[in-house]
Amino acid sequence: MTKLLLGIGLRQKRLSIISFTLFSAWLLSVPFEGQILYARINNSGVDKELLFILAIFANFLGLFICGFFVKRQDSAKVTMIISLVVCIAGSLIFFLPFSMLWYLAIVNISFFAGLLIASWGFYYKAYSEFKDRFKTAADVIIYSNILMIFLSVLTTITTAFIALGTSIVLLIAALLLVFRLDDHPIDRVSKAIKSVEQNSVSSSILKPLLFLYIFILIITINSGLMYRVVSPAFEYLAPLTNYYWAMPYILALVILRNLPRKFNQSYILYIALAMVGLAFIAFMRLDSSFVSYLIIDTLMLGAFGVFDLFWWSVLGGFLDYSKMPAQIFGVGLSMNVMGIFLGGIIAKRFIVIDNDYITISVIALIVIFIVLIMLPILNTLLTKVLRNHVFLNHLDSRDESEQQKTFAESELDKQLTEKEKEVVQLLLRGYTYKGISGKLHISENTMKFHIKNIYQKLHINNKMELIRMFSDDKR
Repeated sequence: MTKLLLGIGLRQKRLSIISFTLFSAWLLSVPFEGQILYARINNSGVDKELLFILAIFANFLGLFICGFFVKRQDSAKVTMIISLVVCIAGSLIFFLPFSMLWYLAIVNISFFAGLLIASWGFYYKAYSEFKDRFKTAADVIIYSNILMIFLSVLTTITTAFIALGTSIVLLIAALLLVFRLDDHPIDRVSKAIKSVEQNSVSSSILKPLLFLYIFILIITINSGLMYRVVSPAFEYLAPLTNYYWAMPYILALVILRNLPRKFNQSYILYIALAMVGLAFIAFMRLDSSFVSYLIIDTLMLGAFGVFDLFWWSVLGGFLDYSKMPAQIFGVGLSMNVMGIFLGGIIAKRFIVIDNDYITISVIALIVIFIVLIMLPILNTLLTKVLRNHVFLNHLDSRDESEQQKTFAESELDKQLTEKEKEVVQLLLRGYTYKGISGKLHISENTMKFHIKNIYQKLHINNKMELIRMFSDDKR
């Protein structure tokens, strides 16, 4: 029975990843600063700035509000289906000559795209274990960007109409796959355990989660500056820029995804910040040649790949502490979009009015300086919740065997049965309750019984207190 459930879970995980990847490729190619939309609006009389401002702000709204009314997986599935239908219908508008319908279409498809992304958080949580969400996030981002490059190249070598039609085919394929997703998780944790986890831990994650949201908002201002200042400065190099633009981004993600688990990735965020700083300094000092473009784009997009994977995977880690993953995931990514929006507003002020590239670069460096101050604080807050996340610099950097040895030598070990010790060790390694049930091949009721006994024997109320107790004991 356990093998059957694992097989169903794996199939659902693949369906959710593939459907979301196909949708994301369309999103990156059409409404979200996409090359297909760029090609359609050239010489069409469209107010390009207004169109993209509407798209970004509508996407922000969809991401932000979704979690406040999509509170169950069945609701998330319905929302995803409706959103895909709206996106397909809205995309068809761009086959028509320009009219006010274009503005209406961009607002609707961007808003519903935000709803879909946030709703996918339910499937991100349900079918990817905590330890697997890093790779799930990497896979989704990598493959959607590869498809985005394919659509960009198709736009260049054929026509925008052909590329737009192809992107709609991807949406239709995503819709068919979403119909096959489950309405409910196949292996739900018991209500009693959920009550302990949600009610006790939610207050513990509020501060680190809010700080993470602010961090994402500030750092993505530089992404907005890139979209509005850096990329347009090299537009004359197209179509070469269309081919290369996202390559460093994808390469960075592939490298991070395949690094050994023992490799300390906590310092990669600092390296990425340095890369962004060097990119903006180079943009300020170098000319607009192709070599300059290669240097600037490689540094900048490689760094942005690191950042995106960081908050996608960290937000994924927070999902186990909430009944409403669409809210945590959606609000987090809405901060990403709002940061891009604010960066675009700043860029418009200094580029349109003053054409001041130096000031833009200085603003980007100020953003980096602020983020550098925030990063150690963020790391401290996040490590209290996400003990085993690859991007975080933990006080406890020992491998699994050393953790088990230390636990066995502690006073805590003497108070528990053998099965309870196994449960505690898996909790300390970052497993969710659902993951522990599968790992130890025990039922939900048995898991509930062990958790209750562990908490009573150790005089604690939740998982966070257990982690802190172990940390204190090992010192």
